[in-house]
Amino acid sequence: MKGWHGRLLWVDLTRGEARSVEYPKEWALNFMGGRGLAARILWEHMPAGADPLGPDNLLIFAVGPLTGLPLPSSGKLVVAAKSPLTGGYGDGNIGSMAAVHLRRAGFDAIVVRGRAEKPSMLVVRDQKADILPAEHLWGLDTWAAERRLREDYGRNAGVLLIGPAGERLVRFATVISQEGRSGGRPGMGAVMGSKRLKAVVIVGTGDFNLHDQREVAKLGSAAYRDVKRSKGYSFWMRQGTMMTVDWAQENSVLPAYNFREGVFEGFKGIDGYRMEELKVTQRGCPNCNMTCGNVVRDAEGELSELDYENVAMLGSNIGLDDLAKVAVLNRLADMYGLDTISLGGTLAFAAEASEEGLIDERIEWGDFDRFRDLIREVALRETELGNLLAEGTRRAAEKLGGDSIRYAMQVKGLEVSAYDCHAAPGMALAYATSPIGAHHKDAWVISWEVATDRFSYGPEKARRVIELQRVRGGLFESFVTCRFPWVELGLDLDYYIKLLRAATGVEYTWDDLYALADRVYALVRALWIRELGGWDRSLDMPPARWFREPISKGPLAGSRLDIEKFRGLLDAYYELRGWDERGVPRRSTLEKLGLGFTVETLDRLVGLTP
Repeated sequence: MKGWHGRLLWVDLTRGEARSVEYPKEWALNFMGGRGLAARILWEHMPAGADPLGPDNLLIFAVGPLTGLPLPSSGKLVVAAKSPLTGGYGDGNIGSMAAVHLRRAGFDAIVVRGRAEKPSMLVVRDQKADILPAEHLWGLDTWAAERRLREDYGRNAGVLLIGPAGERLVRFATVISQEGRSGGRPGMGAVMGSKRLKAVVIVGTGDFNLHDQREVAKLGSAAYRDVKRSKGYSFWMRQGTMMTVDWAQENSVLPAYNFREGVFEGFKGIDGYRMEELKVTQRGCPNCNMTCGNVVRDAEGELSELDYENVAMLGSNIGLDDLAKVAVLNRLADMYGLDTISLGGTLAFAAEASEEGLIDERIEWGDFDRFRDLIREVALRETELGNLLAEGTRRAAEKLGGDSIRYAMQVKGLEVSAYDCHAAPGMALAYATSPIGAHHKDAWVISWEVATDRFSYGPEKARRVIELQRVRGGLFESFVTCRFPWVELGLDLDYYIKLLRAATGVEYTWDDLYALADRVYALVRALWIRELGGWDRSLDMPPARWFREPISKGPLAGSRLDIEKFRGLLDAYYELRGWDERGVPRRSTLEKLGLGFTVETLDRLVGLTP
C-alpha cells in the first residue's frame, strides 16, 4: 500500500508498552487519515461510554497521506479523543514538526490508552518508542518544557505537549507545539493530562512510501508557485487572518461583550493594522509559504503569536481594545495550554455573570488586570471561580443555575468561535452542525453568506454548509493538510486530487472523496449518539441569545435569528445529508456509506429509520 504506512504505534501507558500494529487497508482507503482514521479507531477500539478522563479513552495523533509532503502547508496532524468538554467526539489539528516526523517514523497514527503511574513522556525514534519519566517537566509551562526537550532531542524534533492546564484537567486545555501552535479545542490537552502524559517527542528519518515521488515533487512545486502568485499573497503576508477584524466589524459579525453585539467600538485598537505596528516576525507550520502566525511584542515585552480568533475572543468579546494587552492574554493561554477561543468565551461568560449578579466576584468588561489574573486561576484551578470556569461555560452555567445558561455561548458544550450570528443563519447552521461543537473550521460559510443573501433561510444555505464541510472538515482534516492555500489564496482544489493520486496510486474521483467525507461525518455523528446514549436535535441548535436578544448597535441593529425559519434550515440540512428529522443518519444512508458496522448499536439506542 503506497501513500500510507499501514501501521499504528499503539501505546499502553498502564502497562508501559508501545508496539507497532497493522490496521486494515480498507480503513486507509475509506477513511483516509487524520479525522477519518481517528474516528474509525475510536469506534472500533474505545469502549462505549468511556470516561473522557479515564484510562479507557483513546488519545490519537493521526496524519494523512498528504501530511508532510513537499506541498503547501502540509505540516499538520489531527489530535482526537472523546471530549471531556462535550462528552462526544473531539478533535483539532495542529501545525508542528511532529506531523512530518510521524510520517517519517513510519506510522499513520499514535494511539495512546491507559494512564501512567507517574508523569511520563513518549519518545519515538523511527520504529523505536520509549515511555520515559517526565517528573522534571511536570508543572512547567509549555514554553519552558519544550525548550528543555529540544536541548535533549534536537532543535528540529517534533514536540507535542501540555501545560499546567492540561495537567489539572481543565476541560478546554489543548495540545501545544512550537510556542504558539495549539490544537484540540474540546479538551484534548486534558485527556493527555489525565493519562499523565506530559509530552510526545518524535524524530523520524524514513521516507513517505510514495507511489510517484517525482510527480508529488512536481505538483507540489507548481502549487507553491501558484500560492505566491496569488493576487492576495502580499496582503496576506502582512496581516494573515488578522485582516478579518476589519471585515468582521464592517459586516457586523465581530463578537463583542459575550456575543451581545456584532460590532465593537474599539476595533481599531485590535485590528490588523494595529498588529502591523507591533509585529516583529511571523511563524508558520512546516512546509508553509504563507505563514499565518503574526508575532508581536506584547504589553509585557514578550513575544506572542496572534491570529483573528484569539484576538477577537480575547479582545472585543471581553471588551478589551488594546492589542498589546490582548497579546499578553494570548501568550498566557499558550503557555498554560488553554484554548484561546473557549477561554475568551469563558472570560466573557464570567464578566456577564458578574454584571448580572450571578457571581459575587467583580469582573468588569475590558479589565485587563482582572482577566490576566483570572486566566491563571482557571489554568491552575486555584480559586473557587477559577475551578468553576475550568469546567467550561456549559457546566459552569449548570452549576450556577438560574438564568445563567443564557450567557453560555456554546453548542454541545464547546464555546462558539469568533463570528456573531445574529444576522448570519448559514454560519449559525455551521456552528450548530460542526462535528466537534461550535467551531468555524469545518464550514466557514459566513464570507459567502454576507456576499449573497445573508438573511435568507433557503435550502441553498444548508447545501453550501455541507459542501464546505465536505472539503474543509471531511477532506482537509483527513488528508491532513492546511486549508488556507485554497481558502485564502485560491489554490486550485484539483491539485489535491492529483497529489493524492501521485502519493497513493489510488484513482480517487471527486465523487469518491465527497462520499468519503460524508462517511466521516456520519461516523462522527454515530460516535456522538453512542457516547451520549441517544440523540436530540436540540443538540444541533445555536445559542438562544441569537434568537432572543437582537443586536443593538451598528448598521444591522435590531437583527436576530428567526427560530422557526432556522428549524426549517436544519430540516433541509438533515434531508440533504440523508439523516432523519432527529439528526440521526438513516439506516439506508449508513449502509450506502459503508457504515453497516454502526447499525446494530444505533438501532438499539435510538431506533433507526429506513
